[in-house]
Amino acid sequence: MTKPDFVIIGAMKSGTTTLYAQLAAQDGVFMSPLKEPNYFSDDNVFARGTDWYSDLFKDAAPGDLKGEASTHYAKLPTYPETIDRMAAALGTPRLIYVIRDPVTRALSHYVHGFSEREIHCDLPTAVTEHPELIEYGRYGMQIAPFIERFGKENILLTSLERMKADPQGEFDRIGKHIGAKAPLVWQTDMSAHNASDGRWRRLPFEYFLVENPVLRGLRRGLVPKSVRNWVRNSRGIEGHPELPEHQRHKMEQIYLEDQQMLAGLFPDHPALRDAYPFAPA
Repeated sequence: MTKPDFVIIGAMKSGTTTLYAQLAAQDGVFMSPLKEPNYFSDDNVFARGTDWYSDLFKDAAPGDLKGEASTHYAKLPTYPETIDRMAAALGTPRLIYVIRDPVTRALSHYVHGFSEREIHCDLPTAVTEHPELIEYGRYGMQIAPFIERFGKENILLTSLERMKADPQGEFDRIGKHIGAKAPLVWQTDMSAHNASDGRWRRLPFEYFLVENPVLRGLRRGLVPKSVRNWVRNSRGIEGHPELPEHQRHKMEQIYLEDQQMLAGLFPDHPALRDAYPFAPA
């Protein structure tokens, strides 16, 4: 089995795609062409077997550091088999965990879920009916089992806020962590990925009405303008979704408790300050 040397394990909506793209642009680093293979988390993907996973890295040059990025790996309790499977296959890989202001992460997660038709209700209702919106931002709870299994020395914690404030500095830390033979250079001319958190909702018939390449040239004649306008308007989320104050306060209290766990695992880490702007000074 061809194994990755390091894995970006999350968190979802915290800048992992940008980090993946930056690493893929480096000489001597090979990132799996498929971002989010989710091999160790998703049962149906894991069933494809080790040959399928190995093939993700078959084009790496000799001596390349090999990596992949799957945010499903840090999505407890949704994917409980991840760590056991990873340990059995990879031994003790180097892991990178990217966090972000957890309240902002939850709002971004909601927009993503709404646009992908995984969530069908407004934000205040979704926070109650979709506990993963909160759970995936409980970073201490998510990372503790990885530390217990793989050791703290094999896990690098960073944050979207740190990567924005000092991208090269964080990239230097990441390069050292994964064992890069030459300094990694942050590509400032690369735009951030997923930075705008696309706000369009996919409709069941969207491909036929909007994206079908065969019909693209004929669409204006085939689909009445009123229908096209309705599709466009139905896909949007008006304004920035906001939580009622009492729900935001409750969410912040949950995250402040979890921050204490994270602080116990990573004492005095700068991400503990930057990713929790609502924490008491």
